[in-house]
Amino acid sequence: MRKLIVLFLAVPLLLSAADTVDIYWIDVEGGASTLIVTQAGETILMDAGYPGNNDRDAKRVHGVLTRQAKMNKIDYFITSHFHGDHVGGLPALAKMVPIGAFLDHGESVDAASKRGKPLWDSYLAAAGDKRRVVKPGETLPLKGVELQILAADNETLAKPVAGGGAANPSCANFEVRPEDKGENGKSVGYLLRVGKFEFLNLGDLSWNYQYQLACPKNMIGEVDLFQVTHHSGDDVVPQQVWAAKPSVAVLNNGPRKGGHPTAFETVSASPGLEDLWQLHRAMGSDEAHNTEERLTANLTETDNCQGGFIHAALHSDGSYTLTNSRNGYSKTYRSK
Repeated sequence: MRKLIVLFLAVPLLLSAADTVDIYWIDVEGGASTLIVTQAGETILMDAGYPGNNDRDAKRVHGVLTRQAKMNKIDYFITSHFHGDHVGGLPALAKMVPIGAFLDHGESVDAASKRGKPLWDSYLAAAGDKRRVVKPGETLPLKGVELQILAADNETLAKPVAGGGAANPSCANFEVRPEDKGENGKSVGYLLRVGKFEFLNLGDLSWNYQYQLACPKNMIGEVDLFQVTHHSGDDVVPQQVWAAKPSVAVLNNGPRKGGHPTAFETVSASPGLEDLWQLHRAMGSDEAHNTEERLTANLTETDNCQGGFIHAALHSDGSYTLTNSRNGYSKTYRSK
């Protein structure tokens, strides 16, 4: 009888765990690392932060993956682009946890440079025969969720996603910038859809390519949750953000990287925005260009940083809850 009672009580706990899709923004001190865990237990990680520092960033990613997410593998590693703050931590991480597939935009434009060659060579060594190049429009073969590639290798979606395609009236005010021939312009970006909920992550996609996703038609439609592009640098396109109309935005920034005042103002002015969360306080900005402390995971310079993360739990009833690991503060929102 006692065994039967134990099994009966365990069932609701298992159902509760399977009810959520989780997103973690992991602190890699101004690099980028975003982990998705589906209700089927599939894991997708985009980027792994910097190399060096005693494998600080790889250890932080591994810690969130194993301790918070309770996972012991990465099914898909997506390299947004081949800069050291995004792919530098991968070789160390690949030694800590098995990775099923390595997805990227294609050959690094920096593959022959003094700085880029070691990153490229170490990536190829880690990926081996598990590497695959992705193109806009592709989806990953996931269970219960949809992850669609929106941008890669200087290309963006040819057709709008479901719910996208409306004319964007703000496009006339856009100012084209010089063509980006570097890695940022090749960045992989994706849209995660869980029921009606949508999460947008464009990596470090540069100015003119953000525009292509927003103008003359809004190819993405409106989203619930938005990871502010390029660490929230000074090249966040208003026409793209305002057309997406996120309810919640997350700045995956560092204390001295990203969190630019212009990006903060652009995102804050987005129609319907409820809250803006930050991975780090932007130490070079004033109070007016930082969000509330309770929505900020890390408040110090890198040397004293404890590596707090932000977690989003997406529920089957259409709600989603963001939590600040530093102080335990949580707030729940409703998907559109």
